[in-house]
Amino acid sequence: MTRTQLTKWVVRPTVVLVCLVPLLWLLGDTFTGNLSANPLEDITHRTGLAALRILIATLAVTPIVRVSGWSHLMKLRRMIGLFAFFYVTLHLATYLVFDQFFSLSGIVEDVARRPYITVGFAAFLILVPLAITSTKRMIKRLGGARWRALHSLVYVAAAAGVMHYLWLVKIDKRDPSIYGGILVVLLASRLWPKRVKHAS
Repeated sequence: MTRTQLTKWVVRPTVVLVCLVPLLWLLGDTFTGNLSANPLEDITHRTGLAALRILIATLAVTPIVRVSGWSHLMKLRRMIGLFAFFYVTLHLATYLVFDQFFSLSGIVEDVARRPYITVGFAAFLILVPLAITSTKRMIKRLGGARWRALHSLVYVAAAAGVMHYLWLVKIDKRDPSIYGGILVVLLASRLWPKRVKHAS
């Protein structure tokens, strides 16, 4: 089996399944009554955590390809990114529908009063154009250079996601700090080759 066939028939379905696990697990806990006494908080936290994890996984694809040389994995990056956007949308929808009940005044007040919600909204707004321009047609329409420049904003969205999580947690900040550290390493891995090339 070639690498292309392996990616298509084994790696891609596995990645899809892994990306669906948080949703399936959440649905299972919801319908079997295994959520906590505050199910809204559970749903909000778990969709947000899934979004951040998958977004970071998206950023990890390029360094993995550089180390492994398995370029076929790049074909999965956009798909993983769209899964991240899917969970971000679920996370935001949970807040808008079940927390604020589409109350515009309540949402505006929250955005103005709570920095973690402000930065969370910013992360979502950054990801919207990235999701819209994720198709091959949009890549051709924008041109490779402009498309890459636009999609480099995914690092800004990921940083905003980490800050959203960090400011949300009031006591134990170890988990968001770990995600922040991983993001720094991934960003450094992206910038390091450019610096080496420039120096040479």
